[in-house]
Amino acid sequence: MLYHVLHIKTAFAEEWQKDLFDQQICELGVDTIDPGLESVQVSHADYYIQSEIWERVQAEIEALCASTEGTTLIGVEACEDKNWNETWEAEHPIEELPLGIRIVPHCAFGAGHHETTSMMIEALMKAFSIQSSAFGQVLDHGTGTGVLAIFAKRLGATHVLAIDIDEKSVVNAQENAALNGEEIEVRLGDRIPEDAGTFDLILANIHRNILLANMASYAAHLKQGGQVWLSGFYETDCEALIEAAKAQGLAPIATHANHEWRMIQLQKTSNR
Repeated sequence: MLYHVLHIKTAFAEEWQKDLFDQQICELGVDTIDPGLESVQVSHADYYIQSEIWERVQAEIEALCASTEGTTLIGVEACEDKNWNETWEAEHPIEELPLGIRIVPHCAFGAGHHETTSMMIEALMKAFSIQSSAFGQVLDHGTGTGVLAIFAKRLGATHVLAIDIDEKSVVNAQENAALNGEEIEVRLGDRIPEDAGTFDLILANIHRNILLANMASYAAHLKQGGQVWLSGFYETDCEALIEAAKAQGLAPIATHANHEWRMIQLQKTSNR
């Protein structure tokens, strides 16, 4: 598989600004970040992206770098052809998580330790400990490594559907489910399939713009009284997300914080 590497210098005042930039560039197709030389505020990092994806999104990534204050795209070059999955796995051993869950991450995020993922995991463990059959049918939108889907199944969900827009993530989620001996259904796609049915719980740990674009779909595929948990955004995003949720009959029941990141739990109270 052919890759390009983007050499990017960043200088942000706050750590969350770097997190946001990395999240945005990964949504455009970057799947591995080598932090390289870092200091308190300045980073010279290498961002790896499949060459065929780079050809499609080059203009968007260049625009992102140009429009993000404190970010400079220093250069881009083609990498030698080699098995990047093997290289990543050799440099990033299996992540050991609670409940004996193990995750092999094929991408920069999703191993279970990021603030947004850890909030979701903690909420899942709390909900299922209170009532083991709290959520039978679970959907994980933007599953990545499959970590949240695997936790839901391990905790007692009867059926879990995991969806991701990236083919590599779909394969990674399937591999991690097999590694943990959990059966989850994984599909490729950017939206919830029309034939997916309805769910007791929908998990969505994605960028705020994707959450806003899918809010109506979350409500449509949620059972009455079911819940949708959103994460992957900041305090400044909460108001817009809550207003969009209320417009779809989803009422906020709790908000959680982990450093700069936020998580919102909502419940379906009416059909719209």
